[in-house]
Amino acid sequence: MEKFVRLTTKACPLALANLNTDQILPGRYLKWRHAKGLGSVLFKDLRTDLDGKERPDFPLNQSIWRDAKILVVGRNFGGGSSREVAVYVLYDAGISCVIAPSFGEIFVQNAVKNGLLTVVLPEADVADLLAVISAEPGQSVSVDLERQTVACGDRTYSFSIDPVSRNQLLNAWDDIDLTDSYRNKVTAYTAQDRMSRPWVQPQN
Repeated sequence: MEKFVRLTTKACPLALANLNTDQILPGRYLKWRHAKGLGSVLFKDLRTDLDGKERPDFPLNQSIWRDAKILVVGRNFGGGSSREVAVYVLYDAGISCVIAPSFGEIFVQNAVKNGLLTVVLPEADVADLLAVISAEPGQSVSVDLERQTVACGDRTYSFSIDPVSRNQLLNAWDDIDLTDSYRNKVTAYTAQDRMSRPWVQPQN
């Protein structure tokens, strides 16, 4: 897990709503080890036909977007079953940020724990961004977590994010790291409590 501060890269437009965790990673791959290359089966059933051949019209199959690190998608991305591995497969495929009008709640929680930024923008802004990067496939998009902005050409969009989640992503902290960041405050509180309420402390 790496720190997410800002990212400037190509963004792949995937104008589909309600992409659930089973579409992100089909269930038959749930037991795959990370070392096997989870990223290779991202959106497997959408990217390939029944014979396993890539669908040329699927954006991530097109050479201009194969190495994109940002996805711009429709509403309710990551809904469905609570599979943390759906985040793993995106991250393993090189995706560091997903921009959408809304996300599955559990997906967002899993994303934060694994260094994937989920940016919520109004539907009109997402539609505008999709139109721009579809019309100019090589267009770069900049996501700045410190400033909480998304910039593309002469357009800038602002987004909100839970401050705790923002702090975790900026510092590459998982939940244990987050708890440990309060160590000094806990130590100081414990010492003060022992002085102010000595009667509650265990007696040797």
